[in-house]
Amino acid sequence: MNADGRPDGRPRGERLLRDLVAASHVISLEQMPGLVAEHAARVGLADVRIYVVDLQQQVLRLLTGRGGDAGRRSADEPEELRVEGTLAGRAYQNVEKVTGHPVEGGGRHLWVPVLDGSERIGVLRATVAPGDEEAAADAEHLAGLVALLVVSKGPSSDSLARLVRTRDMTVSAEMQWRLLPPMTFANDAMVIGAALEPAYKLGGDTFDYGLAGDTVHLAVFDAMGHDTSSGITANLAVAAHRNSRLQGAGLVESGRAIEEVLIEEDESGRFVTAVLAELDTRTGVLSWISHGHPAPVVIRGGRWVTSLDCEPGHPLGTDLGVAPAVCREQLEPGDRLLLYTDGIVEARDPNKEEFGLVRFVDFIIRRNADGLPVPETLRRLIHSILVHHEGRLDDDATVLLLEWRGSAGIRRAAPDAG
Repeated sequence: MNADGRPDGRPRGERLLRDLVAASHVISLEQMPGLVAEHAARVGLADVRIYVVDLQQQVLRLLTGRGGDAGRRSADEPEELRVEGTLAGRAYQNVEKVTGHPVEGGGRHLWVPVLDGSERIGVLRATVAPGDEEAAADAEHLAGLVALLVVSKGPSSDSLARLVRTRDMTVSAEMQWRLLPPMTFANDAMVIGAALEPAYKLGGDTFDYGLAGDTVHLAVFDAMGHDTSSGITANLAVAAHRNSRLQGAGLVESGRAIEEVLIEEDESGRFVTAVLAELDTRTGVLSWISHGHPAPVVIRGGRWVTSLDCEPGHPLGTDLGVAPAVCREQLEPGDRLLLYTDGIVEARDPNKEEFGLVRFVDFIIRRNADGLPVPETLRRLIHSILVHHEGRLDDDATVLLLEWRGSAGIRRAAPDAG
């Protein structure tokens, strides 16, 4: 036993993570809250609670281990917390640790964001003794492991799928959500964020991205209509796009592959508009094509610098024989690239006033000036559109945002450049 009473001489946080990983291999998600709380209590983290965010990022819901039921434990320990106006929500929005007021019996609640890379899963709450800085650090490490456990156990858990929903979902939306990549991704060269509405009634809108070496592939699709058939069409387009790019196809070839699949497999005559793009993250050179879709936008230095107009090809699935031009743009470090569907800008309020492209871009610029991270910017954008439309959208609204930070060489040289 060492001087501070630890039998194996290891820091207690290290023992917590080691023991929890070992115990987690053969558990279900429903067993995870109890297991985490049990191991955390051994290192001074009392009353640990795990909250996960709902699909629309409006509430944080307690992961109870009881199958996704949403009631209340007690008046002072709710099973649902608002993202707006709560300490838990502040930790989630700002991606930072938040310390609460003293609690009965001594100690304070500590709220820590639960992150899978840059993807915000929810928050973790723990009670720590006053002045126990080691426990506060352990809580942050524990939150990171909890994120990994949720991501690994979540796909097999209907309980989690129920818990993150606040209402019933259509079949079309079910298909779309199951096929989507993570809503947030980041590395040292870029941040990608995405948002879709109406979350529970998605029809033909979807997006996709994937990283291969130094190239990131981006795509936004808008299938004709707003029903289950539209969802099938959109899913076919995404699957064809992924299949072709994994075989090394370029932008134009990927467009042709999507077209062939839609004509062969979808006899409804539905079509898809799309933007397909590739960014070389070393150089910042963006290449893209359009198939009848709204032009992407570039924000630079807090200003809307350009709309990326490019000679479009025909909507995919129409077989009209109009080939798209391949266009290129040199991005600068810090640029934000916006790909979106028309539902973002055409959302109308009760007076039939559109949200509009100018308001859309201005919103992104203002939130960037506020210093908000990409995921929080998009969360607030979607909520602003919903407020504009009084909570109901007649069409799907999707946005895919990429912030290019520059290559490692460019970032290292930046301070010397003046």
